[in-house]
Amino acid sequence: MAYKILRFIFGDQLNANHTWYKEENQAQYLYVIAELKQETNYVKHHIQKVAAFFSAMENFASALKKSQLNVLHLTLDDTQHDESITTLLKRLAEQYQCQEIQYQYPDEYRLYQQMQQLESHISLKISACDSEHFLLPYSDISAHFKKDKHVKMEFFYRMMRKRFNILMKDGAPQGGQWNFDQDNRNKLKKADLATIPEPKVFSNDIEIILRRINNHKISTLGHCSSTLLWPTSRNQAKQLLDYFCTHLLPHFGQFQDAMTCQTSHKWSLYHSRIAFALNTKMLHPMHVINQVLSEFDKRKNEINLAQVEGFIRQILGWREYVRGVYWQNMPDYATKNELNARRALPDYFWHGNTKMNCMKQAIDQSLDTAYAHHIQRLMITGNFCLLTGIKPDDVDNWYLGIYIDAIEWVEMPNTRGMSQFADGGLIATKPYASSGNYINKMSDYCKGCHYNVKQKSEETACPFNSLYWLFMHTHEARLSRNPRIGMVYKNWQKQNETQQSATLKRAQWCLTNIEKL
Repeated sequence: MAYKILRFIFGDQLNANHTWYKEENQAQYLYVIAELKQETNYVKHHIQKVAAFFSAMENFASALKKSQLNVLHLTLDDTQHDESITTLLKRLAEQYQCQEIQYQYPDEYRLYQQMQQLESHISLKISACDSEHFLLPYSDISAHFKKDKHVKMEFFYRMMRKRFNILMKDGAPQGGQWNFDQDNRNKLKKADLATIPEPKVFSNDIEIILRRINNHKISTLGHCSSTLLWPTSRNQAKQLLDYFCTHLLPHFGQFQDAMTCQTSHKWSLYHSRIAFALNTKMLHPMHVINQVLSEFDKRKNEINLAQVEGFIRQILGWREYVRGVYWQNMPDYATKNELNARRALPDYFWHGNTKMNCMKQAIDQSLDTAYAHHIQRLMITGNFCLLTGIKPDDVDNWYLGIYIDAIEWVEMPNTRGMSQFADGGLIATKPYASSGNYINKMSDYCKGCHYNVKQKSEETACPFNSLYWLFMHTHEARLSRNPRIGMVYKNWQKQNETQQSATLKRAQWCLTNIEKL
């Protein structure tokens, strides 16, 4: 069978509403969606992540076939001899006598480069179009972001609120303020634990996919059973969003920064967990925002503005913001290491065997579910890597591999920028460094820990405490001028030299013995 045009679909382009599928004369198109080894080994991925992508791709291919489109869904069995997308497309174009190859612009720079180089390998017409997913078009990014220049997320967020008229009234923010972050920092108390809703999960049979991953010797990390709890179809993604709006939204903002290890629902809490569905484009961001706003309008006696604003800020603000930073600063962004961090990632990031309870909780959860919420990522594992000076490349690779929703455009600015301050402040105006005090304030992790969160220099002292002060001491020349954290140095100076010396000595011991912590 011959086709005039081959249309290639990346594994994170599962947008059923794309213009492609609504055009006339579909007989000329062959849609190709393929499992490729190159997409499984650029970092070591969580087994649930690989399985979820493969399952979602298969379901999307089936949905397109049901719409009477010509679809070629290829598994690892079919592409095992294709070294890259280039070799695959070259082979298929010849096999199906195609005159043209079309694709949607990829969201990762490495794939963008690969597709840009395609023309030098294939003597066919090659054209690209928008993926029709993001709210800020790619062509508008340069108007709001400049290379190596800090753009304040709050101002970008306000611009997006105005642009799309979301939570606005007569040109002003609804409720009289743009941001309700101060209302969204509650710790879960004992009475709150019993009312946390059971998470919505799925039982997707992935036994055949797991067998295929094993047969092709794909190296993975983490744990997985024969059924997958994550949504792998648009229908399931919409069910998860429905569940969030109905059961979780009323308390989302209030507890969005909280952490606990005292309930079986500790991994899910009030979080939507729709990032995988969003980042694979099974859900559109405006669909999500509109449904949340609709729920808010119907239940204003149950859902207050702080919950809704906190959630929409993540979708309309942060998600679009980090994409802009990524594309305006790549490829240089991937090499930034402003604080000259050089230490290797400790082994317990791969197995969770550490005496630091907060780290154990966050890592174990990540290995078990391929998920951790933003504060676990930023203020537990990320904070630890920042304080101990872990190489940004190592941190990037771990985050990119372990989380089901991690695609480089969203992972790298969050990790290298927000978490590790390796970009020197392109995203964050200060390093997100903290002692154990913050962890104790926002969680119950410290109560069951081997270490004492109240101590700084003793043998049983929480490592975060001394490491925090060593970090601040090491980078004093840079950070003491920062108005957001200048007060910290006044607190340090209030301590006598003996206290300071003991704290720094404890921190050095922690670094020397980092694998034993």
